Amino acid sequence: MNKVGKKILKPTLVMMQKRSEFTKSDLKIYNYIINHKESIIYYSLTEMSDACDVAEATILRFFKKLEYKGFQDFKFMLAQEISNSTEIEGEQNSIERIKHHMIQAIEDSAQVADEAVLENIVDRLDEAHDIVIFGIGASGIAAMDMQNRLMRVGKQVQVVTDSHFQIMRATTSSSETVVVAISLTGSTRDIVDSVKIASENGATVITLTNHEKSPLTKYADYVLLSAYKEHPLDSGSLIAKISQLYTIDLICTGLAMKNMEQSKIVKMKISENASGKLY
Repeated sequence: MNKVGKKILKPTLVMMQKRSEFTKSDLKIYNYIINHKESIIYYSLTEMSDACDVAEATILRFFKKLEYKGFQDFKFMLAQEISNSTEIEGEQNSIERIKHHMIQAIEDSAQVADEAVLENIVDRLDEAHDIVIFGIGASGIAAMDMQNRLMRVGKQVQVVTDSHFQIMRATTSSSETVVVAISLTGSTRDIVDSVKIASENGATVITLTNHEKSPLTKYADYVLLSAYKEHPLDSGSLIAKISQLYTIDLICTGLAMKNMEQSKIVKMKISENASGKLY
């Protein structure tokens, strides 16, 4: 029950109740969901649109008709329904299961990483003097890690994790700016809005995401993919972050190798200056 006493129904039941009101496009969406429940919870809006062969706006209208806030809201509820109907794995296997998922996340991310794209990203960051990284929530933590790594190879970097400041920073960007946007789903509205502004101002946009087709990648000049698609009920998971950190490591290691001598000098100076902070 919600705050006003209205019973919250399972998404599949909601769709069945509303089925008589569906248009032809709605039926295409409905039939796809029914036949692919386990997989669509990992889809971006763009991927869902392509799979159903209907416009993104039609997808959003469909979920509004079902009285959901949008696609993400529906996925969250559907994931709960699936989770409640699935037997939970035993806790005794948790250590091995987590290890397996982490290893798998890295191996899968290595498979989807495009070396040519990676080289172009390294070259663009190497040339850049105005680098800004956008990330929100768990992706903001990954953004901070990327800043730490880039500073250690001598790059001046700004991280912005507040959505309002991201809008301001995007508005003041130019063709000299390189924006790195980090978002697992590629569908975080605040990130997409800021990146759109930066792109319109001529900034180069690099996206680190798990979804090749998403609202965010529409504005990207370079897309570097990782492979772990986050479950809606497990937002901000460490395993998902591992896949992000892996792609960040690829970029930063590439920069360090490209500027080997300079990187050694910067790291040495940082170590010398930081040594006094240790007992």
